[in-house]
Amino acid sequence: MRRQSVAAVTNRRFERGDVAREMRALLSSWERGGKLALRFGKIQRSRAIVSDLISIIVTTYNRPDALDAVLRSLAHQSDPNFEVIVADDGSTSDTQALINNWDGRVGRRLVHVWHPHQGFRGGEIRNRAIRASGGAYCIFLDGDCLARADFVATHRWLAEPGWFVTGNRILLSRELTESVLADGVAAETWNLAALARERLRGGVNRLLPACRLPLGPLRKRRRRDWEGAKTCNLAVSRGDLDRVDGFDASYVGWGLEDSDLALRLFHAGVQRKDGRFATGVLHLWHAQSDRSHLAANRARLDAVISGDRVRALRGLSSQPARPPSQ
Repeated sequence: MRRQSVAAVTNRRFERGDVAREMRALLSSWERGGKLALRFGKIQRSRAIVSDLISIIVTTYNRPDALDAVLRSLAHQSDPNFEVIVADDGSTSDTQALINNWDGRVGRRLVHVWHPHQGFRGGEIRNRAIRASGGAYCIFLDGDCLARADFVATHRWLAEPGWFVTGNRILLSRELTESVLADGVAAETWNLAALARERLRGGVNRLLPACRLPLGPLRKRRRRDWEGAKTCNLAVSRGDLDRVDGFDASYVGWGLEDSDLALRLFHAGVQRKDGRFATGVLHLWHAQSDRSHLAANRARLDAVISGDRVRALRGLSSQPARPPSQ
């Protein structure tokens, strides 16, 4: 009973009253997408367009326990042709020690890119990581998001020239996150039945991202919608990142640097493809980030919305070719 009460206080979206509405949504998804909707499993795939190395860029800051779980999830991918670039926004030596422990155990290679912490600088550290990467396709993943075993394979299958892919997430409650990290529970391996049990207990906020639907042309229905495109689960070709000069490091403090990237990709002619019902991740709980810079970042974003600028004001080209590691 304690788990239910704590989770309900943590996030009202985790309340049991939402489950009936979600089950109706699941049934609706079944009707639209067919029998694959209500089970974990592989979507039937044609030959992937991207066959080269994929770079997974994982952002982190002073949360080695969560990063450890993320690297564990990436170490068990069905598609092994990827590298991991840890984009470290100024963590202490504990993070370096963790990465050293994982070296040689995840992907083709594991690289640690670091800069001193001067507040949240997500755009800049991602640019440094992009410069250090060697893949033709980049997947951005937060350092507290657990990837299921087919995460890389599914993103590879969804990749298409002229499109970037946005995924979604399931949020874990604070209590469940603490339990998962303390006990080393591989939550990314849970099937839909296990997640449904946690949903009833209030441990997760929804089930839909764990479902599988082929969707086909419906994945391109939101081709010009920048809202909801987040770097916790976002894939962009390296060529398109170079074309828009990556993230805009003018965004300092939490918020909207990912929206800025999506808008400038639109201006460059790149469109959005929906990765929902295919690439969902499990997002570990964390306290809300400092949003004191949000108003200033929103003003920057409004200027991008009203204009047609393609390249970042402070982008990839302002970073050294081989950024330093800690």
